[in-house]
Amino acid sequence: MFGLNQQGVNGYAKIGVETGVLAASPVKLIVMLYDGAIAASRSAIVHMQSQNIQQKGAMLTKAIIIIENGLRLSLNKKAGGEIAESLDALYAYMSARLTAANVRNQPEIVQEVIKLLTELKSSWEAIDQNKAVAQVVNQAGVNLAGANQQNISQPAAGVNRSLAYLA
Repeated sequence: MFGLNQQGVNGYAKIGVETGVLAASPVKLIVMLYDGAIAASRSAIVHMQSQNIQQKGAMLTKAIIIIENGLRLSLNKKAGGEIAESLDALYAYMSARLTAANVRNQPEIVQEVIKLLTELKSSWEAIDQNKAVAQVVNQAGVNLAGANQQNISQPAAGVNRSLAYLA
């Protein structure tokens, strides 16, 4: 009698995500990007295992777009210095590895990228938990350009030295 209207459910989910993005701090936005890349990568592995080539490619493409157009483009190399440069190289490496995983159909390569993304995400979550560090990081500057946001100041990787070992 009260069946779910999938279109309505999707509409509410989209509003929830949009509201979360608008209300999120700059650090939280970065964490959300990591979450999206990790989820897409995990989904790609499931599709690899079920031989669903089209969805595998779509999910790996989604992860690469998040890494390239979200995480990588948000870096401010002038303000972030050496750490931002290292993160840029690491993001490029992850994109290349996901491309290789797609061509070779190798889930272990995707697992490698998921591990890197998860470690980086944990570092950003630690920054978010420590508001004093987050305030200092915010001054270093990483720029995010969203659909409805222009040049939002984003904490640079330059302050969190723990990220350097990953590059």
